[in-house]
Amino acid sequence: MQEVLGYAEKNRERFQADLFEWLGMASVSTDPAFASEVRRAADWLVTRMQNLGLKTRLVTTRKHPIVIAETEPVPGTPVVLVYGHYDVQPPDPLNEWTTPPFQPAVRDGKVFARGATDDKGQMLTHLFGTEAWLRTVGKLPVQIKFLIEGEEECGSHSLHELLRGEYDNGTSIVESLANDIVVISDSSQYGAGQPAITYGLRGIAYYELRLTGPSQDLHSGGFGGAVTNPANTLCRILGQLLDDEGRVTLPGFYDAVVDLTKEERKQFADLGFDDAAFMKSVGVSGMQGEAGYSTLERRWARPTCDINGLWSGYQGEGAKTVLPARAGAKFSFRLVPNQNPQQISESLTEWLQERIPPGITMELIDRHGAVGSMVPLDSPFMAAAGAAIQSGFGTAPVFIRSGGSIPVVNEFASRLGSDTLLLGWGQDDDNMHSPNEKFSLDDFQRGILSSAHLWSEIGKMKIR
Repeated sequence: MQEVLGYAEKNRERFQADLFEWLGMASVSTDPAFASEVRRAADWLVTRMQNLGLKTRLVTTRKHPIVIAETEPVPGTPVVLVYGHYDVQPPDPLNEWTTPPFQPAVRDGKVFARGATDDKGQMLTHLFGTEAWLRTVGKLPVQIKFLIEGEEECGSHSLHELLRGEYDNGTSIVESLANDIVVISDSSQYGAGQPAITYGLRGIAYYELRLTGPSQDLHSGGFGGAVTNPANTLCRILGQLLDDEGRVTLPGFYDAVVDLTKEERKQFADLGFDDAAFMKSVGVSGMQGEAGYSTLERRWARPTCDINGLWSGYQGEGAKTVLPARAGAKFSFRLVPNQNPQQISESLTEWLQERIPPGITMELIDRHGAVGSMVPLDSPFMAAAGAAIQSGFGTAPVFIRSGGSIPVVNEFASRLGSDTLLLGWGQDDDNMHSPNEKFSLDDFQRGILSSAHLWSEIGKMKIR
């Protein structure tokens, strides 16, 4: 390990230079205007992998390519699949960036650029951790496979198609991705100087509700009180989704919810979360949520309902007294493991239909859903990751859950039968999806060291 770690330290500046070069490619997947930059970023990654001697292929899809690579098999030891993405979010609004989003700039030991932490910087740590082994020892203690996509920021449609076998062309790509554990670094540490392993994710059920009343907007004085108002109806219905205790009112919504254990609640409490500091960081003077639970418990491990967008009627300057013809909302439920998005959809549809008054027609669009996931804390892969992170960061990780959803984790579980290690090197304030996205260069290096250690720790595990 000393030779491997020495290589990583010796090449620190070169690793950073490679990262900066990659960050300079505007691989915005959702906007067709950036298609050539997306392809350039994929080709850049393919070249780096081929130069390391990895068996590499670029899978052409209906949209953006997927990069697949692997090291040599190591019989008797686990196979690791590293997943990541090379596409990035649009940089807008550009006027809020201190420096241009695709011209990496270093300030206070951090690199500022779109994709710095989400996910180019974090993903590269595993490629460079692999390089440190190959350039010194000449081989790895485990086989590493890489699956790096270019559409994570716009739905991962091509990846889902690939995992369904749509790009096999006579050879099974899914079979070639067989593994014992998936590793993803596309999240955050618990806090500055406190690395973490995320062992649980919430799922999601996302909807758009459209209500239609009269054939056109009407004068609210002449028709109000006689014609059912879609905006009034929308507000009344949405207001009934949560009760005064912060609980979702859909029948059966909590039937499958597994309560937090005493051990988990103590574990969260021991993290020393500061409600006052959290409120200050998000700019609020108070908080609200499901009664009987702490802020971390609500954010990480309890189901929730949130309105994500509203529209109806006149929204220009001044006044216009209309009874709007249409109203709509986008809203979502964050789900905990065992809750089923399909069952939520069925319950929601029935619940809404019971509340639609005469004169209003309803359209409910099920945008997408994903189940939550959990990795057992007593997994040997958890122990290996904990030891690797402690070696790389100099601090033992804490075990946390996340309120967000990563649908591909469930896809890996269902298609490949794999659990996932979520090892985040970023920070909550890294401005993912926002202007001035950043990534600590010290954490970038610590991630590389932790990755190199992880291959060693997993290599100690034996399988038949």
